[in-house]
Amino acid sequence: MENKNCSEKPCCCGGSEKCSTDLITQYDKNDYWITGVIKTDAGTVPQVSTQLVFSDIFGSWKARWGVNRMNYKINPGIYAVGTPDKDSPILVTANYKLTFDSLRMELTELNAWILVLDTNGINVWCAAGKGTFGTKELVSRINKVKLPEIAAHRTLVLPQLGAPGVSAHEVTKVTGFKIIYGPVRANDIKAFINSGMKATDDMRIVKFNTIDRLVLTPMELVGTFKISLIIFGILFLINLIAGNPFGIIDFYAYAGALIAGCVITPVLLPWIPGRAFAWKGWLLGLLWAVIVNSLNGWTVSPSFGLIKGLGYLFVLPSISAFYAMNFTGSSTYTSLSGVLKEMKIAVPAIVVLIGLGTILLLINSFIEL
Repeated sequence: MENKNCSEKPCCCGGSEKCSTDLITQYDKNDYWITGVIKTDAGTVPQVSTQLVFSDIFGSWKARWGVNRMNYKINPGIYAVGTPDKDSPILVTANYKLTFDSLRMELTELNAWILVLDTNGINVWCAAGKGTFGTKELVSRINKVKLPEIAAHRTLVLPQLGAPGVSAHEVTKVTGFKIIYGPVRANDIKAFINSGMKATDDMRIVKFNTIDRLVLTPMELVGTFKISLIIFGILFLINLIAGNPFGIIDFYAYAGALIAGCVITPVLLPWIPGRAFAWKGWLLGLLWAVIVNSLNGWTVSPSFGLIKGLGYLFVLPSISAFYAMNFTGSSTYTSLSGVLKEMKIAVPAIVVLIGLGTILLLINSFIEL
């Protein structure tokens, strides 16, 4: 792909002699979502498409499942949507490509600048918490792209979820750019801009509904694979000497507890009694343990002994509780202090219960009672 020159694309500098040919934001020529360039007084800016193609959708799917997740990012800098000029709005976002794609696809028929911060490929909300979507990076990026030479106004639109990482008054003091916080959801950005940068009450609400929670569960599941392989490897070694080897019942019992913690708990989060994630997961895990025991004839005509049944009642709820507690980092339901408080109580309890249950299951593998 060759860069377009000023005569081929509208230029926000109007084609004056001040137009610079220096490329402000570096990009790969294989970046199919870049359709050309816009010339400005500060240099040329990559122009991006607002249409997502199969590669974008497939890339986001892979990222959801943790495939090359930490490398799913774009170069930080400034990008153009449509044919923006010096009076066009400037939207700030993270360089996580899934976040960038979610924004640009909502800007069809609009002319705007997108200022992309270097968040190490992390989404806005998490990056704000980590400090990479923050005051220092925003000020630095404004200077690096020579934003005062690109825009005549001094207003930046930041995503609302990025507010915890940015000191607005400090940015204004250092750069002269005023910060306006946009809506929570990218699909409201067009209405926000068209209304004169005014957000409705609904635009300010973080809903985090069932679908929002469900799309986060693949990453939770992927995180369990390595641990699960280690567990299955240990069970295989035990089976080499065990009189009552672990089998299919143990496999689906563990898999069900894992799914209860990683998927079902997040999906049913508002309706499960209690506040702590570990407690919610433990309740579903207990229900699953009872179902597993019942499927195997407990207590009328059990296919395994009392010790194994008790072992399941200790281990399975604890597995679900542990994986459900991991979801706190993906949720808007908790604060950092709340997470730390829950972990301080839940982690020791989970360790003790899993330890007791594991001892019972190991005893059963050698002596069936």
